[in-house]
Amino acid sequence: MRNQGNRERWSMEAEVEAAKKRCRELIEKIDCLDVATIKSNCKHTLLKLAHSEFSFLSRFPIHLASSQPLSVNLGHLEAIVYILQQPFITAVSRVCKPLPLSFSSKHKTLSAAASLNSIHVHIVCNLNKNPVWVIVSDRNPNYITWHSNNKTKGLKSRIQQVLDAAKSTNTLRPYSIILFFSNGLTIFNHQKLKDEFGASKLALEFSDSDFDFAEETEGEWVHVIPGMYKEACVLEIKVDHVVNNVISSEHEVKDSFLNVFPPEHQGENVNPNLGSSNSFSALLSQMKKVESTKMEDFSHDDDFINFDTTALIAIVSGISNGCAEELLNKPEVELRHRFKGNYDFVIAQAMSELQYPIHVNLSAAVSGKRGIICQSVLSEFKELVLMCGGANEKHRADQLLKCLLVVRDSPSERLIGLPTTRKLALKNKIVFGTGDYWRAPTLTANMAFVRAVAQTGMSLFTIEHSPRALTGN
Repeated sequence: MRNQGNRERWSMEAEVEAAKKRCRELIEKIDCLDVATIKSNCKHTLLKLAHSEFSFLSRFPIHLASSQPLSVNLGHLEAIVYILQQPFITAVSRVCKPLPLSFSSKHKTLSAAASLNSIHVHIVCNLNKNPVWVIVSDRNPNYITWHSNNKTKGLKSRIQQVLDAAKSTNTLRPYSIILFFSNGLTIFNHQKLKDEFGASKLALEFSDSDFDFAEETEGEWVHVIPGMYKEACVLEIKVDHVVNNVISSEHEVKDSFLNVFPPEHQGENVNPNLGSSNSFSALLSQMKKVESTKMEDFSHDDDFINFDTTALIAIVSGISNGCAEELLNKPEVELRHRFKGNYDFVIAQAMSELQYPIHVNLSAAVSGKRGIICQSVLSEFKELVLMCGGANEKHRADQLLKCLLVVRDSPSERLIGLPTTRKLALKNKIVFGTGDYWRAPTLTANMAFVRAVAQTGMSLFTIEHSPRALTGN
């Protein structure tokens, strides 16, 4: 009996150590998640959960092994991080936290959603530019029941509750619900999801990334090479059961095309070299031409990028176009007189430019993309350049506008549906909402607005850039 007890103790010690090793590896994976994809508060949540698992394992009473089996949530967290590593996942705004719901009047009668103030989904993000909610399960598929019982909520009830919640809100409404069963799904449950909810296999291949974890087999942890999710079942349920309901459909492309503002100078020959830096010329040359605005040019897989005013200013600023070092070499008295209260702001930008040239940093974001701006941005940009821009900055502004497609202010329903507050100003909802309508990321330095949107639980595809000011160059 004593030898058997020792063997059980040693086996449990080895199991706990293996689990702790998995925890450490998981924490490293979370630390390496791309900050451009996932918000810092989401990483903090994941790290907190992973550290909590590690603390539990560190305190696990080995001497009670026979009466207290090891139970951890590592598999679930690993699956979530695996999803977050996929290249088609962007704009992660919420992870493993309840999503607050605000009901639209036309959906208040939905029974399941009407009794809830929030819904728990594991990931709120964009998948291929569409907002989605992701539900993750790492349970043994044989223990996932379709109907509820005294011990557990059935899969049907869980999915119905999430769908009702999704339909109850306009601002946080996802295009689809993604179901990720990391250990697969029984044929019965798979067919039920298909028949009752219209679930279909997600038409995307998940990469193995660089995951290298372990799994439990008959009480022992064994090493698993990349490919551990080869049995995973990934399904998509479109919230409104509407096929081709995104901008990629022919109908939506036509509707969006009607929102293209009649070009004033679009299509003119662009000569960015005159009086401009080489980096400015190179940046414009990497973008798709907008010389033709025929409807057939807007293919369903076209990549748009939406510029807000901060992005346009940053591109044409003298600081970004070879004047940073010249500014820093000028006498402080002269610069303080010139920039008044913005002196520290401008100097910091000039120093940043020398270390991180903004045209170089923006290159990857705009390369091969068709740039768009809405009417509101066009008006604000022209006004700022007219008031604060120098001759060279005005010339660059003129050249830049010839490379962009001007679209009407057409904010998406979900963005414009957010309450207008000091942090969620109407003008910003119009600018970012127009990008959202066109399924385009918005290039911006306005991170205060981006954070305010994220706090609502909405996933919004944005690309951050460092701010630059007009200098009168």
